[in-house]
Amino acid sequence: MDLIQSSGPIPFEVFMAEALYGARGFFAGDRLRSERAGDFLTSPEVSSLFGETLGEFVRREHARIGDPFEIVEVAGGSGSLLRPLLEVAPFPTRAVEASPPAREQLGRIIGDERVCASLDDLEPLRGVILANELIDNLPMVMAQLTDAGWRERWVGLDGEALTFVDASCRPEVMAWLDAYAGAVEPGGWVEVQLAAANWLRQALDLLTAGSVLLVDYGDVAENLVPRRRDGTLRTYRAHHLGPHPLDEPGATDITADVNFTALLAIAEEAGADVELWRQDDFLTDLGLRARLSELRGEELDLARSGDEMKRLRVRTVKTEVETLLHPRGLGDFRVLVARKG
Repeated sequence: MDLIQSSGPIPFEVFMAEALYGARGFFAGDRLRSERAGDFLTSPEVSSLFGETLGEFVRREHARIGDPFEIVEVAGGSGSLLRPLLEVAPFPTRAVEASPPAREQLGRIIGDERVCASLDDLEPLRGVILANELIDNLPMVMAQLTDAGWRERWVGLDGEALTFVDASCRPEVMAWLDAYAGAVEPGGWVEVQLAAANWLRQALDLLTAGSVLLVDYGDVAENLVPRRRDGTLRTYRAHHLGPHPLDEPGATDITADVNFTALLAIAEEAGADVELWRQDDFLTDLGLRARLSELRGEELDLARSGDEMKRLRVRTVKTEVETLLHPRGLGDFRVLVARKG
């Protein structure tokens, strides 16, 4: 708000970056956000078998490109993905994390010297760069289609309250909208994901051989069109949808659905071979549905044997796996694989 008072309205991506990653931003405090006692849960917190299953993907990539080989996890949060992954794929590992408390937590797992705050701190590498629910948090431009064409929505002041204000579209924003917005009706809102494109380009530039693996909610452009009337921008706090993104900056997570059509195009332009999966299909290919069948059989055997405590433990794990694969929940997330080498 101080910046707006002194300089006037600012682009939404500047506001979002400050609200999430600034000195008083959502991820800048002393709390871990992605845990049961935090503000949201991702697949690794739901079940350790998520990380363990991604370990199979890492092993396959190692078999494909050989040594030297390392893992880089970006936005690893509490380490709930990295711990089980490294148990089955114990390769040299680094982590990139913007949140200070999360960097501290990850340092306990792989060593402080192997944790940094930005991709800028990395040297070229061979291996896997993976990011679960990162892209939806990267700062975005807000645009709305009016009868006169596309307009940006910047953040300004109405008295003491933050509000969206009209602004002309910058050339790079128009180029992205023309390429990836889809058939939006007048009045529709689109989150222009330029920072996501830049992040993916940088990650692929770092890879001399290997793959970038992205897991997030969203879809291809044409399937996002029905969601454009009000847009997909939203907030989370304490595991529930929060207030309007402008109402309590720094106190809520700000997120939006990822446009995977744009990311696929960026990866292809960078010379990568790309695949786009649903999470349930991707994890099934890596063996998780077969593991679920084993758990169901184990639960049945334990019910027959009368070992109720062990049966309940197995049932809990089974339920967690079912959550990862649920077709109208986490199973409907998208997984982008971009391979080089």
